[in-house]
Amino acid sequence: MIAAIDVADDAWARVTDLEALTRRAIEAALDYAGVGKNVEISVLFASDEEAARLNMQWRHKDYAPNILSFPAPELHDAPESEPRPLGDLILASGTIAREAEEQGKSLTSHLTHLIIHGTLHLLGFDHLKERDAERMEAAEIAILAGLGVPDPYLT
Repeated sequence: MIAAIDVADDAWARVTDLEALTRRAIEAALDYAGVGKNVEISVLFASDEEAARLNMQWRHKDYAPNILSFPAPELHDAPESEPRPLGDLILASGTIAREAEEQGKSLTSHLTHLIIHGTLHLLGFDHLKERDAERMEAAEIAILAGLGVPDPYLT
């Protein structure tokens, strides 16, 4: 697995071992979904301002979301030996920190949950319909439990 990680906001320095946390969360989601490791995900740890700008540009929504997930288009002519691009994740520093505090969760637990959530989106999971939401939440809970992170839906 290749995770291209870019930290574009100094506020992320408060997360110890951010790169290791990110890789561990992504790999756990890939393992759960039975996806091979020959994939590539780009992760941008952004400011709220940058996340809001990207949200407006691509989704026409004027706020900083906690995470944005942009699945990569299918590449039909890519060589099998090359990593398959899954897509991009963008995480907003202030929004995530504020949510963790409001929800009484540690920043690392909340961040791990969101990275798993975003990775599952890149793998085709969704939560728009109730049945799909239940499936996605169950996956998140199971993956997080395997990492020793409490169920985020109990708080």
